[in-house]
Amino acid sequence: MKKFLSVVLAGLMVFGAAACSSNDNKNNSSFSVAMVTDVGGVKDESFNQSAWEGLESAKADYGIKVSYLESVQESNYGPNLDKLTDEGHNIIWGIGFMMADAVLNAATINAEQNYAIVDSAYTDTPANLTGVVFKAQEPSFLVGYLAARTTKTNKIGFVGGIKGEVIDQFEFGYRAGVAYANKEKGTNVEVVVQYANSFADDAAGKAIATTMYTEGCDIVFHAAGYVGKGVFEAAKEMNKLVIGVDRDQSDLAPDNTLTSSLKLVGKAMKDVSKKLLDGEKIGGKTLVFGLKEEACDFANNESTKKLATEEAISATTALKAKIIDGTIVVPANEADFDLYVAGL
Repeated sequence: MKKFLSVVLAGLMVFGAAACSSNDNKNNSSFSVAMVTDVGGVKDESFNQSAWEGLESAKADYGIKVSYLESVQESNYGPNLDKLTDEGHNIIWGIGFMMADAVLNAATINAEQNYAIVDSAYTDTPANLTGVVFKAQEPSFLVGYLAARTTKTNKIGFVGGIKGEVIDQFEFGYRAGVAYANKEKGTNVEVVVQYANSFADDAAGKAIATTMYTEGCDIVFHAAGYVGKGVFEAAKEMNKLVIGVDRDQSDLAPDNTLTSSLKLVGKAMKDVSKKLLDGEKIGGKTLVFGLKEEACDFANNESTKKLATEEAISATTALKAKIIDGTIVVPANEADFDLYVAGL
């Protein structure tokens, strides 16, 4: 009899726990997360879209409310943050380093409101603000290595959005991966670099990539937000290869996308928002995400398997462990890149 009661009670406890878990999700409907996009908009098929997809995933998994406001130009940052602050969300996200000043200003004025920003860190972070940064150089190294192992012309390109610390990670990580492959295989693959001075001008992206392809590049990697849409258009029109950024962009050109440098902004935002939902203190600090945190990677899908050799893909995958354990320290800026290359 005692044994029977024990089994029944244990079953009730499991049922109760499951019920609580289910109710927790339902009761999270009062928890609200909102974000302000950068100028590329929420359908840029890159950075902002990745962020929004992360919040939509959080809504599905945790039962929370999510919303966004789009910024058409930089002057929209402050007003958009003000509007969301007035609405009273549990946390408000600014997407992109260009919003650093606007988010810091909002956090300073509204000490009771939680804010977070992607791609920015502060020397003295307010207690109601969380910085979220990525080691974007790590997946960029991987795609650079794969590109160097795949190119037929020994000339590849990089299209950046706006020059700065964040995009430097992509550029110099990419170039470091190429340098590593050159050293390893005895090749001399050249990297052509040009910036669009925009994250929203897709026509500029197409023009730059078209010139690169015309002048001998057979693979172009972009880290330029909506500008990258133009890079993909050029790749399709000229039947060349392209490397996406932030999210898996192979859907934009399945026959031409070698891979993508995955900087999983949405995953990090989902994780950080969940920490706040669970009552964890996240403010006043900077959280760093890279390969080790499974927030960065290179896309290895059907497009990749079709366009790269199995040997090159396997070798690229093997490099992940070396980066995670510190055997390879990927440079994130020009000075570190010069030192890295000198040490090869």
